Amino acid sequence: MRVVLTVVLTLLSFSLTGHAEAAARRQFVVTASNGDVLVEAFSSSSGPARPAVVVLSGSKGFASPAYDELGRRLEATGLDAYLVHVLSASDVATIAGAGNARARIGYYAARLPDWIASVREVVSYLDNQPRHAGRVGVLGISLGAQIAAAAAGGTTGIGALVLVDGAFPDGYSKPRRALPPLHIVWGGADRVFPVSTAVELQRTAQELGGSASLDVHKGGAHDFFLKSDSQAAAAHRSAADFLLSQLSN
Repeated sequence: MRVVLTVVLTLLSFSLTGHAEAAARRQFVVTASNGDVLVEAFSSSSGPARPAVVVLSGSKGFASPAYDELGRRLEATGLDAYLVHVLSASDVATIAGAGNARARIGYYAARLPDWIASVREVVSYLDNQPRHAGRVGVLGISLGAQIAAAAAGGTTGIGALVLVDGAFPDGYSKPRRALPPLHIVWGGADRVFPVSTAVELQRTAQELGGSASLDVHKGGAHDFFLKSDSQAAAAHRSAADFLLSQLSN
């Protein structure tokens, strides 16, 4: 499927929590089959080939300063990070205004096919860039992890997958073929998705014939990965090291 890239020449600066310097997000748009997808990159447009990592946010989008920290971490590890806005501004507003969990889950189900398609088309675009030499991973957080798990179940160019506090979406038919090499990062005190969900996800991936590792962070709440503390930093390193090890081969 052809994906057309339109580069937006505006550079945006976002403050890094606890740091004096700002993290620059290079912004562009991928025009996919179901509409434009905003992408913010922690990368250079030139230089030596490096693996790419597609980052998918939770239901609140990329407003948290933690995404700047994560992008910087991935970049420093030797990876180009791409914050992919498969959730549009309208999606984020609708989810925030949903009256209850049932309404949110219903909205997720209705929008999931478009979100999956957007992820696959952005991955396809990156996978075909000489800079990335066919080495693309995906890191999804919470709702983003659910989208990533569903997107990775089909035929894609995803070479490695990190799921943080999120598994297969409700009602989603689990894949019949092996997932990409998988690393699961979970908060030990997650009350939205308990650790048993992570254990079941690992078991499912292994039964499909793939490799799956599990990294549980003791006492971590559902949003621990988006905090600005040592536990979140350790989880970021865990994800970055796994992605680099899988995508550098």
